[in-house]
Amino acid sequence: MKFVIFGLTISSSWGNGHATLWRGLVKALLRRGHQVVFYERDVPYYAEHRDLWEIPGGTLVLYSDWDEVARDAARHADEADVAMVTSYCPDGVAASHLVLGSKARRTVFYDLDTPVTLSRLDAGERPAYLPPEGLGGFDLVLSYTGGEALTELKTRLGAKAVAPLYGWVDPEVHRPTDPAQHYLADLSYLGTYAEDRQAALEQLFIEPARRLPRRRFVIGGAQYPESFPWTSNIFFVQHLPPAEHPAFFCSSVLTLNVTRDAMKRMGWCPSGRLFEAAACGVPLVSDWWEGLESFFEPGREILVAKETDDVTTALMLPRDHLATLGRRARERTLAEHTAEHRVSQLRKLLDLTGGGGDD
Repeated sequence: MKFVIFGLTISSSWGNGHATLWRGLVKALLRRGHQVVFYERDVPYYAEHRDLWEIPGGTLVLYSDWDEVARDAARHADEADVAMVTSYCPDGVAASHLVLGSKARRTVFYDLDTPVTLSRLDAGERPAYLPPEGLGGFDLVLSYTGGEALTELKTRLGAKAVAPLYGWVDPEVHRPTDPAQHYLADLSYLGTYAEDRQAALEQLFIEPARRLPRRRFVIGGAQYPESFPWTSNIFFVQHLPPAEHPAFFCSSVLTLNVTRDAMKRMGWCPSGRLFEAAACGVPLVSDWWEGLESFFEPGREILVAKETDDVTTALMLPRDHLATLGRRARERTLAEHTAEHRVSQLRKLLDLTGGGGDD
């Protein structure tokens, strides 16, 4: 099968979660013998932090202006078994119109940011990546978020066939490794700064750091403001490329997952970081959201924190108990949440809409 994807970015993992996800999924598609062409607008802030310049076995098309690639993109879409547009694609409307007017066997819209999409609609805004006529023209609409979000994509945006395609991990990249001295932490957190999860981060990370001044806390990420409420025992690591994530996670006694507010309210939205840390065998503590128990069993594979005391208590647990939690989470991840598993699920969904083809 030939997949043609119009997305946000696969070339730069700076300040976004899309790139790491796409790298794992594209690798899994290519391993099965599929063709992949990925179109990405070459914007300065990703170009300055680029950590992937080509897709081994696939095709990465970086462009500065849509008009310069529209004809070539139309040709690829006409040849495609699956032509896909994603949320936050800078040319989402133009790409959607091109895809829907093409001869592609199946047309797909993949919203990796469904809670954000719906919350902006609630606010009377229309995300620039959505075609003005909605999503009814696509054969299949995939959502990174399940639950009620699937119904809303139908009722509010006219999607005909909707299914979740949850996050995943590439276990060849994210796996147990030796700790690194400069990442050592009692509690770590990896994530781009986002205002709508700052309150939860203060409750579950910053306040525990204040209460436990002799413990070491480490944040890794990008776009943190100068006004961030640092304490003397919170250490900051500037943006980390995916290759550094395993060492970062594995240098922690415990690592924290915090969900963006819109996603938390909607539920059924596991972050890619959740699966990355679990694949590294690192004990996890996460805020709670509806559906969490469908991905990891609380108390057995993951710890759940609803308030500061839950985090400080978790940090007091015996190391062997935490290690057991981390091992179980890794086993669950390898059994259910890898890119290979998501490719299998995607193929089944395409089959159900008549676009599976031969493997």
